[in-house]
Amino acid sequence: MTDPVVAAPPVPALRPLAWIGRWSRLRLQFLLRLMALAAGVVVESLTIRAWRRPARMEFRRVLRQTIAGSLPAVVVVAALLGLGMVFQALYWLRVAGQEGSIGTILVTVLLREVLPLLVGVILLGRSGSIILIELGHMQQSRQFHALLRHGIDPFNFLIMPRGVAFALASYTLGIVFVLVTLLVGYCAAALLGVVQTSVWSFLDDVLRATGPRDFAVFPVKMLAIGLMTATATTLTALSAGPDEDIGQLAARGFVRGMLAVMVTSGFLSLAT
Repeated sequence: MTDPVVAAPPVPALRPLAWIGRWSRLRLQFLLRLMALAAGVVVESLTIRAWRRPARMEFRRVLRQTIAGSLPAVVVVAALLGLGMVFQALYWLRVAGQEGSIGTILVTVLLREVLPLLVGVILLGRSGSIILIELGHMQQSRQFHALLRHGIDPFNFLIMPRGVAFALASYTLGIVFVLVTLLVGYCAAALLGVVQTSVWSFLDDVLRATGPRDFAVFPVKMLAIGLMTATATTLTALSAGPDEDIGQLAARGFVRGMLAVMVTSGFLSLAT
């Protein structure tokens, strides 16, 4: 009869490496779960059987709530950005004699980088916190288990509709944001005599500077940011303990959502 194998005690010199491994595994665990949840939302949303009547009703409710809750903040921030960026760009490019570069600068700075981040932050703060509180309370009160006992899949009923609704809301708010920013900046410049061209010529310059890659990347980036915002807050809510304070849960969800928005935007910018 062979003796049982006894594990050797850890070498003291390897303990720092073991600690780094545990820390990295815990951090990557959330990232992998986040990617798996987002992929599950995308795949499941493409199947017809997932869009039963309760899922459609929840999708419409969340989409309406998300757009209505974030639209005022989007309009205000877009107007301020129009005064602070578009107007300033028009003014200083006129002083430098480079009015023809206005489209390229606005597309490079505003459309590709600044706008997706701001919309993601607004969406996270105004609507992501609502998801976090709703699902966190359901997790603490074990309502997910009650849905399973009644034969209802919580993923198709609660998680998937929210992910799709946030993705579409992010794209819609992004379109509103860019239109308000450009129009407010142009109107301010026209009232102060900075520009002499019509608004149609100004918009034409911006459209001419927008290449095919921008038309393809912008929708993908906005949809991805909305989806990752919803999945980050949902995953945080599902990890809520039975006695965990909702305020602490909301703070952790906001940090994770911010990281998800910035990483998604940065990755898509580098990839394209």
